[in-house]
Amino acid sequence: MKLQQLRYIWEVAHHDLNVSATAQSLFTSQPGISKQIRLLEDELGVEIFARSGKHLTHVTQVGETIIEMAGQILREAETIKQIAQEYSDEKQGSLSIATTHTQARYALPPVIGEFRTRYPDVTLHMNQGTPAQIAELAATGQADFAIATEGLDLFSDLVMMPCYRWNRAVVVTRDHPLVEKAGGSEGLTIEDIAAEPIVTYVFGFTGRSRLDDAFSKAGLTPNVVFTATDTDVIKTYVRLGLGVGIIATMALDPKMDDDLVALPAEHLFQSSVTHIGFRRGTFLRRYMYDFIAWFAPHLDKETVDAAIACSTRAQREALFAELDLPVR
Repeated sequence: MKLQQLRYIWEVAHHDLNVSATAQSLFTSQPGISKQIRLLEDELGVEIFARSGKHLTHVTQVGETIIEMAGQILREAETIKQIAQEYSDEKQGSLSIATTHTQARYALPPVIGEFRTRYPDVTLHMNQGTPAQIAELAATGQADFAIATEGLDLFSDLVMMPCYRWNRAVVVTRDHPLVEKAGGSEGLTIEDIAAEPIVTYVFGFTGRSRLDDAFSKAGLTPNVVFTATDTDVIKTYVRLGLGVGIIATMALDPKMDDDLVALPAEHLFQSSVTHIGFRRGTFLRRYMYDFIAWFAPHLDKETVDAAIACSTRAQREALFAELDLPVR
């Protein structure tokens, strides 16, 4: 049994059983991968993949167990490399982050800038996706860090730590009637927003559940006419008059978005918390600790190590229960 064979079965399983696509991603030949998989199956005496002719059709029951264990072995092998590299050259390596568009566009740029200045020889990779995709990337080791707000139940196998609180703003064009309403004695109400066509995030993205909860508690059904994962797209359609936008407050740029007005909505919607996390057993290199601390200053090395030492999610939540999180 060779480490290379384990990598081949893992990669094939995660390329929808497409050996050709796997070969391209690994810069090797399709016949070479097929041969090594057959040799491994012959050595183990079981089929990892079921076949129809030359095509792989599905992963066998025993194959699922073998592939899962192969993933664990590959992650451990990568950890060994990281440990060795930390002691040979602590300022070289790579860092992969999985997050949403809003975090990548509005929260991370200053951190990335600082990181590049301090660690110019560390390669950075940014992956954007849904909470489910982010969790999968981190859990399988394809991303070192997951940064997310929604769907924390998907991250149960990760060490997740709170970074900051944020809320929403109602974004409209300058001539919109809600501008005058918001400046009145009563201010903006949830009923005012429910009466308007709404442009906001896709369900499962960037605190959308908090938004839906607010309308539900008020016994209202929001008229959501357009959803997107990209905040810039939402603002574009607000400008086109499609409806009023509800976005993360941090996503409004005073200079670039000077044609829009952000109406405060903290009194209408409960704040959300953004978390950063990594899979259990991850060897955190010094630059990884630094990245976390730049993104969330209260998460210094000592605090991160304390979170790692917690054996359950409940223990980690208790660790941060009294923490007064910064607000963005």
